[in-house]
Amino acid sequence: MKIEFCSLNSGSNGNVTYVKAGNTRLLVDAGVNALNIGRKLAQLDVLPETIDAILITHEHSDHITGAGVLSRKYRIPVYANEATWQTRAMKKTVGELAPGMQRVFESGQEFYIGDIGVHPFLIPHDTVEPVAFRLYAGSKSVAVATDMGRVPKAVLKALAGTDLVLLESNHDPDMVLHNLRYPNALKQRILGANGHLSNQACALTLMDLYQTGVHHALLGHLSHDNNTPELALSTVSQALEKEGLRPGQDIQLDMTWRDRLGGFFTLE
Repeated sequence: MKIEFCSLNSGSNGNVTYVKAGNTRLLVDAGVNALNIGRKLAQLDVLPETIDAILITHEHSDHITGAGVLSRKYRIPVYANEATWQTRAMKKTVGELAPGMQRVFESGQEFYIGDIGVHPFLIPHDTVEPVAFRLYAGSKSVAVATDMGRVPKAVLKALAGTDLVLLESNHDPDMVLHNLRYPNALKQRILGANGHLSNQACALTLMDLYQTGVHHALLGHLSHDNNTPELALSTVSQALEKEGLRPGQDIQLDMTWRDRLGGFFTLE
């Protein structure tokens, strides 16, 4: 069974990823407004009412902004763990949903939505119970793993062997430290163990994942203020090259974008 994968929006301004397998269509997060998501789905010739579920990684606004409106307008179930549902941010931003549209999963426990197997696994971020997702269909799998300050062994294990991974490459540490508009507390949050992955940390993670069979990665969730697509791609590429890996040959690197669709990938 083939998997279709496309980043609709990725960055500190909002995150939405489209995944399809068989007759099932999912969104991982809905972090921009519903109208914007509808317009981006239209570019893929996908109607919002055909989305079977929205999977939520955590309660920050750049991951949940459009979830409530989409659910109420098109009767789309929204899935999150219980701790996330109980946060003030989820209750305020997502709002009341129709009966049966609020779904709860247990972090670490796999479940199915139609033709897609879902594995939500814990990641280190400054929210109540943040997760990343690995999605399965037949022998293929994809993953969306952003918003984490470090990559523990358990996360590496959960991502091992994925056919395609969207991995965070959020910032350049020097740009963060020299950002005159950011207070020190914010800088420490970004750089901390429960913050966000830097370009360098992304590269180190991909070196480890390559050994498990991961040969295609999308760089995602870039900061507008502390990174650029060109810097992220060059930093990660150069770090991989130093370890003897050839980007474009041994491992394919692609970008996601904060202002437009990323590439459309079909795995079969």
